[in-house]
Amino acid sequence: MSTTTSTENSGLLSVLLPPFEKKHGGKVDVVAVGTGKALKLGEAGDVDVVFVHARTLEDKFMASGFGVNRRDVMYNDFVLVGPPDDPAGVRKTQSAPEAFQVISTKGSPFISRGDESGTHQKEKEIWASEGIVPRGAWYIEAGQGMGEVLTMAAQKRGYALADRGTYIAFRKKTDLIVVRQGDRNLWNPYGIIAVNPKRHAHVKYDLAMKLIDFVTGPEGRSLIAGFKVDDEPLFFVHGEEGKH
Repeated sequence: MSTTTSTENSGLLSVLLPPFEKKHGGKVDVVAVGTGKALKLGEAGDVDVVFVHARTLEDKFMASGFGVNRRDVMYNDFVLVGPPDDPAGVRKTQSAPEAFQVISTKGSPFISRGDESGTHQKEKEIWASEGIVPRGAWYIEAGQGMGEVLTMAAQKRGYALADRGTYIAFRKKTDLIVVRQGDRNLWNPYGIIAVNPKRHAHVKYDLAMKLIDFVTGPEGRSLIAGFKVDDEPLFFVHGEEGKH
C-alpha cells in the first residue's frame, strides 16, 4: 500500500493495520510518501492499493483508469502553524490566503513540503488563490515528510501548513502553535483506492478490496474514530460507510 506520510507519521497505521493483518494472515507493506508519489506508484502497478488525500489528483487517477472502487475514509483539516510569538502577525488575519499573503510580504520563513504531497497541493492552491508565486530566501522547499517539515519550521522560527493529525502527534516535539485554522478551504478528506487489475494484472486486487472493506467498514471506522493523542481525535470518519 502506498500512502501519505500523515497516516504513518500520526501513528494511525500502527493501530489500523495489525487487526486487518491478523484477520487475513498477511502483512501490509507500507510505502509512506507524498500523495503525488503514492499515486504514481499506483499508476506504475508497484502497489495494490493507495490511501491518500488530494481529491483532485485522486479524481484524475480514477479518470485515467488507474484506480477502481475509490471510497471516502475519513477527514481532518489543515492548520497553519508558526512560532509562539507569531512574528508575521498571522493570528490577526481573517483567512488562510490572507495569512499566506502576510507571510510572503514580511518574508517570514515558510517551510513547504515541496514534495507534491496532498499538503503541498493544498499549499499551492492557497498561494495561487492570492496570485502569489512564492520564491526567495524566506521560502524553503524541504522535499520532506510532514514530521521533518514541522521540525524545520520550529528550528527556523518559521511557518508551515500541516495536516492536523501529524501536528497533534508532533506537538510535544516542537513549540509551534496553530496560528490559522477553521477555514472551509482547509478541509482535508482522505480516500482509499484499489489499483485497477485491468491495467496491472499482477496486483493483488482481492486483498486490496478486503483492506478497503476493512478500513471503511465498522471495525476500521471504529479504530479510526477511537484513535487519539492526548485525548484528542486526529481523524473523523464520515457519517456513512465510504461511498464508491
